[in-house]
Amino acid sequence: MQEGKALITGASGFIGSRLRDTLLGRGVDVVAIRRKGSPPAKTGRSVTADYADVEGLAEVMAEEKPDVVFHVAGATKGRTYADFRRANVMPTENLLEALRRAHPGVKRFVHVSSLTSYGPSDPARPIDEAAPRRPIEFYGQSKLEAEQAVEREGALPWTIVRPAGVYGPGDADYFELFRSAWRRVNVFFGNEKRWMSAIYVDDCVRGILEAATHEKTAGEGYFLADPEPITWGAFQEHVVRAVGKRALKLNLPEALVTVAAHAGEAATRLDGKPRLFNKQKAKMGAQEAWTCCVDKARGDFGFETEVKPAEGTRRTHEWYRREGWY
Repeated sequence: MQEGKALITGASGFIGSRLRDTLLGRGVDVVAIRRKGSPPAKTGRSVTADYADVEGLAEVMAEEKPDVVFHVAGATKGRTYADFRRANVMPTENLLEALRRAHPGVKRFVHVSSLTSYGPSDPARPIDEAAPRRPIEFYGQSKLEAEQAVEREGALPWTIVRPAGVYGPGDADYFELFRSAWRRVNVFFGNEKRWMSAIYVDDCVRGILEAATHEKTAGEGYFLADPEPITWGAFQEHVVRAVGKRALKLNLPEALVTVAAHAGEAATRLDGKPRLFNKQKAKMGAQEAWTCCVDKARGDFGFETEVKPAEGTRRTHEWYRREGWY
């Protein structure tokens, strides 16, 4: 996308902010939807709207008439499935309804989903888009339900993208690996030889934009990832090398993850604040592989990653240091 107007949800988040800045750099008119009470966007325009208010969303669509809507907003933490459904499914359904009512001429609705909507893979066989979708925890289940809402849409052109694990400048989840390496520790919890698919954030954003405008991608869904899966051991070795310090490797019992998950849920019961460490996330971490195949994206719109883990972890570390994260 090189011109026109784009509307983005989740523009203050990790992927959404990178997407917003990339579009602004290309000269696109970008407007972000933000919730009431949230700070205005640092760059670009923003409008305040409640995802539960279809009429309000329709007013935004009628006023702005975006060429493309990028729905990136969502929640990765929650206490119950109802929490995830409220954050990931309801906004998707209401955005589509608002577009149907007020701006049916939108060129594309791009829904940013997740590999978790399909569930884990066999270590020897990354899943592709034809595989059965079998999410194993609340987040993945809610992302699948949101995808199904998009797939039922018959009036609007849509595309779904499913990034694998996204890392890069500004990410708070993979940051813990970098901070540990900075403290000279490289920790594993029984996962050193387990497999994952990952993607550097700039490659992810470029894939989203390429999928948004190609005529062949309408009505289709795609995985976005580096084509070569990697073990956690190999990925964390890249992190250690990027940080540049000798790190002590610790292989701790996987049972400690379960202990931490129970502790996280106990803390949530006390203060009501969802934790990233919980039994749902522990279940995800116990799987032997989360890997996917990107042949469909490569074939339909020529998607290729440009930043491999060695370079991506280097750039990420430099950003964390420059921004004072450690």
